[in-house]
Amino acid sequence: MKKQQGFTLIELVVVIVILGILAVVAAPKFMNLQNDARNASLHGLKGAIEEAAGVVYGKAAIQGKEHKATGEVDNIDIVYGYPAATPLGIGEAVKGLGSSSSEWIIIDIQSNEISYTFQNQAKEARDNKKCLVKYTGATSTTAATVTVTDC
Repeated sequence: MKKQQGFTLIELVVVIVILGILAVVAAPKFMNLQNDARNASLHGLKGAIEEAAGVVYGKAAIQGKEHKATGEVDNIDIVYGYPAATPLGIGEAVKGLGSSSSEWIIIDIQSNEISYTFQNQAKEARDNKKCLVKYTGATSTTAATVTVTDC
């Protein structure tokens, strides 16, 4: 009698069931690609805001406006040389941020802060205070700062 080699049907089914359980339980924890993509976009916006603020500050310094409490550089409202925390300040400094076709929306404007998030995340960002980029304008003693709260 010949010895047969190979797997039985039961063994194959057990392996498939185990792989299915792993896919359902473990894979979502390792493959949270949607949040990773959102967080990468938020950090990209942070970089764009920091770069725009630096360029505006450089232009203000050249014009001697970096020590003034208010002013304007290239139709961008400034405060101590940095873009103001308003749509006419940082919103104009970052190309595309202030346009109606932008994927970003303002969710909060306070005295010296403005926060942006994705158009489709506005309610969640307002309620949970996450998934947003916050620009804090300059004061007489501090430079403008940008912070990200990941999703």
